[in-house]
Amino acid sequence: MKAKIFVTSSGYDPDKGKHVKDPYLGPRPTLGACRPDIREKLQKGDQIFTISGKVPGVPQVVMGGFEIAEKIPAIEAYERFPDLRLRKRDDGQLTGNVIVNAEGKQHELDGHDKFDRRIQNYIVGTNPIVLATPAEIAEGRRLTLEILQDVFGKKGDSVRSIIGRCRNMDEKQVEKLRRLLEALKDKARQPRPAAVLRELSEVARMVG
Repeated sequence: MKAKIFVTSSGYDPDKGKHVKDPYLGPRPTLGACRPDIREKLQKGDQIFTISGKVPGVPQVVMGGFEIAEKIPAIEAYERFPDLRLRKRDDGQLTGNVIVNAEGKQHELDGHDKFDRRIQNYIVGTNPIVLATPAEIAEGRRLTLEILQDVFGKKGDSVRSIIGRCRNMDEKQVEKLRRLLEALKDKARQPRPAAVLRELSEVARMVG
């Protein structure tokens, strides 16, 4: 099993920046337009995790991750996931990560280059672990740096100093990150005086 963790483009954030349209981290997660390099290299059974982009004055957060269930052409995604077709939201921002139209051509709203490469290897995921509620995201912002330091065994005062823009993960690191995110989600559901990483690590060890 291989895995990658990567940072989304600057300005994209689940609640403090621009709408994150790719990856889609819903019940059936997908990655369909961004990071064609990652989509080419990873295969069924591998895992992907993503971190929010840089927003001035806002701590970045591990948004979540998922296991790869299958890889399909974008035109097949167009048929299977109509809710993920590229379109404008009411606020004018783009949403959706299927960047082809009904004829399989580049959607008029898509501004990516290297279109032919980007429409290959549309990833459909399973088994997602996602920080979704405001409480989970807030807790994730507070603890993301400590979690990354723990998972990768590396000190750093920023996401970039620990993982750069993208980093490989081994199976043990994936398991640890998933346990810590599950523990964080559990903590976010409960009133807490001051949850800290060692508490999450203890819960993760008990779970593991």
